Amino acid sequence: MALVTLFTSPKPFDDPFIATLQHNAMGSWQALGPAVQVLVFGIESGVAEAAARYGFRHVPAVRRSRFGTPLISDMFAQAQARANTPWVAFVNADIILLPDFLRALQGLTPLLGRRRLLVSARRWETDITEPLDWATQDPVALARYARAQRLNPTGMDLFVFPRGWLRDIPPFAIGRAGWDNWMIYHARRDLRAWVVDATPDITVVHQVHDYRHLPGGRPHFQHEESQENVRLAGGVDKLYTLWEATHWLQDGRLRRPSLHWFPLSRRLELALLRRGQPHKGWRRVLLRWVRRRWQRPWLETTPWWRAYYGPAISQPPPQSLPPEE
Repeated sequence: MALVTLFTSPKPFDDPFIATLQHNAMGSWQALGPAVQVLVFGIESGVAEAAARYGFRHVPAVRRSRFGTPLISDMFAQAQARANTPWVAFVNADIILLPDFLRALQGLTPLLGRRRLLVSARRWETDITEPLDWATQDPVALARYARAQRLNPTGMDLFVFPRGWLRDIPPFAIGRAGWDNWMIYHARRDLRAWVVDATPDITVVHQVHDYRHLPGGRPHFQHEESQENVRLAGGVDKLYTLWEATHWLQDGRLRRPSLHWFPLSRRLELALLRRGQPHKGWRRVLLRWVRRRWQRPWLETTPWWRAYYGPAISQPPPQSLPPEE
């Protein structure tokens, strides 16, 4: 029986480099075997052909913003309606998943029906520029290579949750800022769920790219749709990250995060943002001090992930596929 249904909305395959990254990602999902089903949304160039190439189900019809960008709300609703697996997972189309993903979900499955769970993991920023052959690719070597790279402190490209659980999502535009942060906020504050940071046990390989696929080549947070996403989220104080996770998944076990000063600084940061982005006054001064004196130097000048999770974070989890049930 399949364990999880992945769903994604790829970029057009017109750019050869973007196409390579997306084929690498889709090939990795296919290599996980029959435990994984995949829904591919969209009518962008090459999407239908890619879905057929990997034996995935193509879903061309998806609601879009006035700019033509697919809406997260419709994809989440359709994916949960179409899936017949206990787990459903959104994953960005350039993310490589390895067997440790399935092992982690298999370990969490006994909690289904007992706990509300939203599972995510930080992404390893990995330089991959060539096509990968998944018939010969060694997942242990790739996981070790990825975990020797930089861990993104805020990027979240994977959300796993029980089928039928996530409803009433605002009409966020995919590929723009804010919606992923709201997912963490919504799970924690509105649904009172456990938010699981599975970074120690799931190797999320993000293949590094620029923003050539976006209008003007500008980063996503500079676009109007990102501002609209933040408005739909309810404001900047709702932009949670995995610093706000309630649990870690480490060595197959759920545990509370270790006590560390950085999540405490995040609490202060979010409190200062509660009435919106301050443009003057003492809140602005204190916010700039927290970000520039505490947070940014630590994140930019140290391998912070080793200090936060422990040195074992650089070691790949087991990569053998779990036995079929």
